[in-house]
Amino acid sequence: MKKLPVTPKEMEAIHPYIPEAFSKLEQGKISRREFLRLATLLGMHAGLATVIAACSSGGSNSSNNGNTVSNDNTSGQTTETTAPTTTSRIKRGGTWTCSMQLQLLDHPARLSWVEGANIVRQVCEYLTETGSDNITRPLLLDRWAASDDLLTWDLFLKRGIKFNNGDEFQADDVLFTFGEWLNEDIGSSMLGLLSYLDGTQSVEKIDDYQVRLHLNSPQVAVPENLFHYPAVILHRNFEGDIVRQPVGTGPFLLQEYAEAERAVFVRREDYWQNGEDGSPLPYLNQLIFVSTDKDAGVAALQSGQVDSLYDPRPGDWQALKDNPNLAVRSVGTAQSLILRMRVDLEPWNDNRVRTALKMCQDRARILQLAYFGEGDLSIDAHVAPIQPEYAEKPIPPYNPDGARALLEEYAAEKGISLPLRVTLATKNDQNEPEIAQTLKQLAEPAGFDITLDITEPNGYWARWTEVDLGITSWTHRPVAVMLLPLAYTREAIGNWNETRWVDDEFEAKLRQAQGTLDIEARRAIMSDIEDIMQERGPIGNSFWKSVWNITHRRFQNVQAHPTAYYLMADVWEDA
Repeated sequence: MKKLPVTPKEMEAIHPYIPEAFSKLEQGKISRREFLRLATLLGMHAGLATVIAACSSGGSNSSNNGNTVSNDNTSGQTTETTAPTTTSRIKRGGTWTCSMQLQLLDHPARLSWVEGANIVRQVCEYLTETGSDNITRPLLLDRWAASDDLLTWDLFLKRGIKFNNGDEFQADDVLFTFGEWLNEDIGSSMLGLLSYLDGTQSVEKIDDYQVRLHLNSPQVAVPENLFHYPAVILHRNFEGDIVRQPVGTGPFLLQEYAEAERAVFVRREDYWQNGEDGSPLPYLNQLIFVSTDKDAGVAALQSGQVDSLYDPRPGDWQALKDNPNLAVRSVGTAQSLILRMRVDLEPWNDNRVRTALKMCQDRARILQLAYFGEGDLSIDAHVAPIQPEYAEKPIPPYNPDGARALLEEYAAEKGISLPLRVTLATKNDQNEPEIAQTLKQLAEPAGFDITLDITEPNGYWARWTEVDLGITSWTHRPVAVMLLPLAYTREAIGNWNETRWVDDEFEAKLRQAQGTLDIEARRAIMSDIEDIMQERGPIGNSFWKSVWNITHRRFQNVQAHPTAYYLMADVWEDA
C-alpha cells in the first residue's frame, strides 16, 4: 500500500465511518468505486477520496476518468475510441447539433423524460452531479455534511454563482425550489422521492449559503436524489414556464424553443465555471437540437447534417459503429425496458398470473433479438449490477411448462379456459416492439394470447401509468435506494407508481436500506428486497441496457453518460 495522504484520525474527523470504509476497501470487501461513492457521500472531497482509493492494495473496479478505459458494463465504465484530450489543444467556438425529439416543456419539476432534461440542463443546474462514472459530486453545492444518524443534512452552497439574469444564487433559491418539488399541485416526481421530508418545514435556511434538511427517516441517497432530472434549481421568482422564463445558473442561454421543431442555445459569457485550461466555460458558441424521429436522425448523422444522435437504438449502433467519422462510446447502465403489470386490475391482481408471465421470459433470447446482446441479463427486480447495493442472484430460466401450470390453476379457479387473452402496450423507439413480439411468441406455450398495442412514443407516454400491461422504459439511477421509491411505494401512487403495487415488507426493508451506510449491510437488505420483487412483485425485466453516445469525432470531452445526459459545458470542437 502506498503512503496515505491523511491519517485514519483525519479521515474520522470528516466522518467516523470513513476509516471503516477504507478498511473494507483494504480487505477487498468493497470496490474502489464503492469507497469513492461512500467517502464523497460522507463529505470527503472527491479528489482526496480518489487519492486515498489509489493508495489501497484492495478493491477493484477503480474509477478511470481518462478517455480510454476497458469495456466493463457491470462497473459502469465506458468504451470509446478517441485519444485523451490535452488542455493545450482546447479550442473555443463552434456549433454542435443533435437529433433529439423535443416535447412540451413547462415546469422543470414535472419533467418525466430525459429529452426535456437535456434541454433544461443547458440553462439550469443541480446542487449535485452524478458523472459518467456513476459517482455523485457537488455542483452548485460546495459540499454537504450528514449527521451520523443520517437524519440531518447540511447543504453548503458555492458562493459567487450568478443566474443569467445577474442575481446571485443563494439559499432562498434552494428553499423556493424545494417548495416547488414538495407542492402537490405541481405534480413532481420529487414529491415521492423526498418522502423523508415532512414538507417545506423540513427545509431550514441557516444563512444565505447554508440549508439544513431535517429528515423523518434516515436516508443515504440525498446527494443522488438532488440530481434526479426534475431537480434543477430554479430562481426564487420562477413563475412556472421555463421556456417563457429561461433563468438559470447554467452555461448556455436559451435563444429559441419550438416544440417538435428545434431548440437553440448560445454561449453564456459570464458562466461561473472554468475549464481544464483555466479559461471560462463553455467552449462551444452554440448548441442546436433538431427534433426528428430516430430513422431521420440516423440519416442526418450519416450525412453530416447533425453531429450527434440522442440515445441510439441497437440498430442505430449497428449502422453507425463502423463509420470512421464518428466516435462511439458505450456505458453499462441501470436503464431498462420494464414489463409492468397493474396489480389493481385483473388478471394482474393475482400473483400466479404475474409470475407465469415472468416465467415466459427467455432472457438471453430477448436480449439477443432485441438488443444484439449488448447488456446484462436481469432478474425481475428493479436493482441493477451497476448499483452499489445490488445483490447477485441466479438468472431465472425460461419455464413455459411451470407458467402453464400456474395459469391452469388460475383459470380453473376463475371458471375460464385458456388461452388467457391480454393486451401488451408499449412504444416503438427503444426496440420495445422486438421485446414485445418475442415475449408474445415465448408466452404462447404457457397459455397467454398477447395482442400487441404499439404506438409512437407520445402515444404511449400519454397513458403509460394507465395501461394494464405495458413495457415502460426506465432510465438510469445511480443507486437502487433512489430508484425504488420512485416506482414501488405508496407515496409514488399518483406519480410514477404505474403498477399500483405496494408491499409492507418491501417498504420496511427499503426504508431500512435507505438508512444503512455500510454497503455490505445494505446489500444484504437489498438481497431480501430483490427476493420480494422476484417472488411477488409487479414487473418482469429481461436485461439491463448498454447505451451509446455517438458523436462526430471532431468534438472532444464527450462522455457516454449512463442516463444519456448531455453535459456540454466543457465539450469543444477540434475543427
